[in-house]
Amino acid sequence: MNEGQTLAPGTDRIEAIARATIAKLPPAFARHLGDVVLKIEEFADDATLDEMGIENPFELTGLYTGLPIGAKSVDHSGTMPDMIHLFRRAILDEWVETGVTLEALVAHVVIHEIGHHFGLSDADMHALEEMAG
Repeated sequence: MNEGQTLAPGTDRIEAIARATIAKLPPAFARHLGDVVLKIEEFADDATLDEMGIENPFELTGLYTGLPIGAKSVDHSGTMPDMIHLFRRAILDEWVETGVTLEALVAHVVIHEIGHHFGLSDADMHALEEMAG
């Protein structure tokens, strides 16, 4: 934790970091994120964890739900909006364990999930993370 900080960062702080990260993305990416919902939750729900085969909710820091841009068609109108879920407690646990800054960790998770929205490879996600600084 930051020196002098006594309370764990709340959902508002995680969301602010995530939105600041998105704001730093190149315009070519940012313009395709307007309809993506950013949702901050304490943990993934049990159904999601079961579906992904994850037993420990601390192992999942983020999740993209929806279809990658290249997979969308008019047949998908009326479906649920694309969402980026950030799981606050799992993020905070990793933050404490790794010692990286909260800003860097949240940025990493957000960009990884944005990468799924665009159907990017891990290498492309790393390059996008570099662009977002």
